[in-house]
Amino acid sequence: MDLKNGSVVTEFILLGFSGQWELQIFFFVTFSLIYSATVLGNILIMVIVTISTNLHSPMYFLLGNLSFLDMCLSTVTTPRMITDLLNEHKTISIWGCMTQMFFMHLFGGAEATLLIAMAFDRYVAICKPLHYRTIMNQRLLSGFVIFSWTIGFVHTMSQMVLTVNLPFCGPNVIDNIFCDLPLVIKLACTDTYTLEFFVIADSGLLSFICFILLLFSYTVILITVQQRSSGGLSKALSTLSAHIIVVTLFFGPCIFIYAWPFNSFAGNKVLAVFYTVITPLLNPIIYTLRNQKMQRAMRKLQFQHVISTQNF
Repeated sequence: MDLKNGSVVTEFILLGFSGQWELQIFFFVTFSLIYSATVLGNILIMVIVTISTNLHSPMYFLLGNLSFLDMCLSTVTTPRMITDLLNEHKTISIWGCMTQMFFMHLFGGAEATLLIAMAFDRYVAICKPLHYRTIMNQRLLSGFVIFSWTIGFVHTMSQMVLTVNLPFCGPNVIDNIFCDLPLVIKLACTDTYTLEFFVIADSGLLSFICFILLLFSYTVILITVQQRSSGGLSKALSTLSAHIIVVTLFFGPCIFIYAWPFNSFAGNKVLAVFYTVITPLLNPIIYTLRNQKMQRAMRKLQFQHVISTQNF
């Protein structure tokens, strides 16, 4: 390989959020609170779904798995970003960078696939309610989860196998809050046109196709409900609105970052924050504040805890 000045890059510099020290403290406090709420909220959902017998249904089984993926996706990037806000030198080793990208695309790819499974679950529940339990059996649910993790693993490995062998011998500054493929690939001191195209075909098309499939499935559900009963349309909209919000805010930034990864969108830190910080927080907010069954389960568990404490 052609090394510049005989040097080999061993670490990258993450610019993160630049600004005055007061602004850095503001971001530190804000993102620390958001991350804490994300972890606690998603753990709460997983615990309630596991303990409460009223929530032992396909929808909440998939929701518990989504909460786990959201928590993992946020943990891959957010703690590092938070600590970097207090560090003057924001460096990450090249293998630390590769590890971060590997797990981010693993959890991201798995979550994208799981969201499609959740859309199918809503389709069966609304359009084929009499056959819901028969279709959404435990075997199918386990298959959905295994398939989502398989897609995530294949998705990340197909890109990382080509990325880890890239030579880095020139600039090592990444203008973002974490390592990600589009910006890291641009720093390689070799021709990366083929790899750039592959990233567009892999990450970009995966995000775009999943998003289109989800929008199509929700449209089919709404049309089916409207044809059967005009009164049921408002109920279906209420049920699907939470899913649509999560899907839009998850896939929107992904499409902009990865479908056109080597332009200005790739380094857009606002999109990066939405993708890795804000979206994982929406899951516990939407499914606890807007879901009556989840709220009843939380109150029941709280009541049982109070009773057990008094008896003790």
